[in-house]
Amino acid sequence: MPLNNKKSKHIIKSFEAKAKKKRPPIQKLADFLTTSFGTVWFLIINIAFFVTWVLINTGKISSVPIFDPFPFVLLITFVSLEAIILAIIVLISQNRESEIGNLRDELQLQVELITEKEISKVLLLLREIIQAQNIKLTDPELEEMLKEVDTSYIERKLHEQIQGKKSNIGKKAKDSLFKAGEKIGKNLSSKK
Repeated sequence: MPLNNKKSKHIIKSFEAKAKKKRPPIQKLADFLTTSFGTVWFLIINIAFFVTWVLINTGKISSVPIFDPFPFVLLITFVSLEAIILAIIVLISQNRESEIGNLRDELQLQVELITEKEISKVLLLLREIIQAQNIKLTDPELEEMLKEVDTSYIERKLHEQIQGKKSNIGKKAKDSLFKAGEKIGKNLSSKK
């Protein structure tokens, strides 16, 4: 029975809602802060704060004493700490989103494997119906489709291809560095 569009969206929302409910308090806080910091208001507040800081510490606002003269060491320290904290908060949220994505991918893979088995079963039944009707059909492609898919074989081949690419890149980089080192060595020895 095919799912209508509303129902499939509901399932996806439900999956994400379950994942959000399982978050530990620190991740809930990180998500809240990421959402809060990722707004125009946060940007405006930061700009106003930094402009005020610079105006005070350049003597433009005479009613407030200068407490961080140019080159604004305290401001630089504050900005650095803010950047570190914001980066960590964003990373916490991204890690959680990545976990949800991984779960979604795994769920999708499992559904696809079940679907593949169901389609193979349908093809098998169709072949049996054709044979029962005494219809002569020779289709090597159909016979190939009826074989069970060896996912471990596909996984191994993909792994080999990925590992092969990584090792080729590393080998090429190593060879290039080695050649560059030889050239530099020859140039240095010829100058002596």
